[in-house]
Amino acid sequence: MRLLIAKVSHETNTFSPVPTPVARFCPDGETLLTGQAAIDFYRGTTSCIGRYLAIADELGAEVVLPVAAAAPPSGPVDDDAFDLFCSLITDTLRHQRFDAIMLDLHGAMVTRQYEDAEGELLRRVRAVAPDTKLSVSLDMHANIFDGMVSRADVIAGYRTYPHVDHLPTAERAGRTLVRTLRGEVHPVMAWANVPMLPHVMAQGSYRSPNKDLQAMAEAMERSGEALVASVFTGFPHADVSQAGLSAVVVTDGDAAAAQRLVARLLDAAWAARQSFTFQTEPLADSVARAKALDGPVVMLDHCDNSASGGTMDTTTVLAEIMRQGLEDVVFFGIYDPDAVQAAMRAGVGAMVELRIGGRMQMPSVPGNNEPLLVCGRVRTLSAGYFVSESPMRAGVAVTMGPMAVLDTGKVEIVLISRHTEPSDLGLFKVVGIDPAKKRYVAIKSRVHWRADLGSLAKHVIECNGLGVCTSDYGILNFERVRRPIYPLDLINERA
Repeated sequence: MRLLIAKVSHETNTFSPVPTPVARFCPDGETLLTGQAAIDFYRGTTSCIGRYLAIADELGAEVVLPVAAAAPPSGPVDDDAFDLFCSLITDTLRHQRFDAIMLDLHGAMVTRQYEDAEGELLRRVRAVAPDTKLSVSLDMHANIFDGMVSRADVIAGYRTYPHVDHLPTAERAGRTLVRTLRGEVHPVMAWANVPMLPHVMAQGSYRSPNKDLQAMAEAMERSGEALVASVFTGFPHADVSQAGLSAVVVTDGDAAAAQRLVARLLDAAWAARQSFTFQTEPLADSVARAKALDGPVVMLDHCDNSASGGTMDTTTVLAEIMRQGLEDVVFFGIYDPDAVQAAMRAGVGAMVELRIGGRMQMPSVPGNNEPLLVCGRVRTLSAGYFVSESPMRAGVAVTMGPMAVLDTGKVEIVLISRHTEPSDLGLFKVVGIDPAKKRYVAIKSRVHWRADLGSLAKHVIECNGLGVCTSDYGILNFERVRRPIYPLDLINERA
């Protein structure tokens, strides 16, 4: 048996000014993972690719992995990057024969030209391999289009947010595909969406309503009603026509049953639509509440989360923490490669005065992204390389590039050279910080921090700062998303 396995993954925030060239998809910022290097990078990791490779090993299958391209969320993907990834896959399919294709995609990729990039990728794949059985694993935040579903044989999505179920997701997708090849099942799929944009801050699978929806989908599989059932909460910061909550169900040859199960999931989601909203409070009030609490307190600068496409260089939350005089704080982090280089030139132990952050303007949201003048001692310098032990990406080698810690006496500010959400304890350890020993852990995160840092928090304070990941939909200019849609429009009926 010969399998083609590939990864093309990006969650696109169409409001983000952060560019997305080919280099952003390279783990080290320079070299795209292809061929045996990609296999070696992901083998044995808790990733979808890692599980696909394990399934192939169990089958004794020959594997060809033409590309494994994954980038942190940011603005629309450059078309030349997308074309490169597609051609690496389609050229391989054009010149070699395969029994099956297993793809690890995101489901919310947007390019300058295509609002449904995954659907376009699958269109190109089907142009050269129209009949080859194909499975797809998708992120829970996928915005589903018909172009995805109509061109795949099996689709499976994550059930957990934080996303700690890459292995079982790929197992559901890949194992169902193997059963299809053996003639044990004959998958058919149905999908639909509802006119609602769930707030990301209300999508955690550790709480209702998403916890209940994912349990419903899992029960459908466990009972045998469905081969695979997935609820996608969607990514609301993608201004595309089909953004929002959807469901995809795979049954064994029963299209009508698949449609009924989709309807059951979406009815439950629509009934819970108000619980998928999120209310903010003034930033000064949030920081004041944090100041009155015993630690450890996790403070979320959630409007500038790089894992939702944030610039990660806004300073409003950090500035308020410093203005109110909070002490024993680690702030992770500020994306500012120039500030990192300045700290490196000064050296460990040196006192420096730097303007940090505020490098990138965000025309899609009101307000100016201002740098912050800080004075402190260079506490730590790091090359930023480690192997993750986080449940989200255990075994994956992480290359952050140069990092620095600037200690103001009250706040340790982590300065970084590459975008990443601080959801991995390794990011703190690599710069010599133990967040469990800090009173305040201020991070540019939304939900993923719970995967590896969740046990640290005695209290959680959500801080409404500045950024393109804002939960205030009223300040975003949605032009392409279908209307009416809740909560942009306060509707009570589904169209």
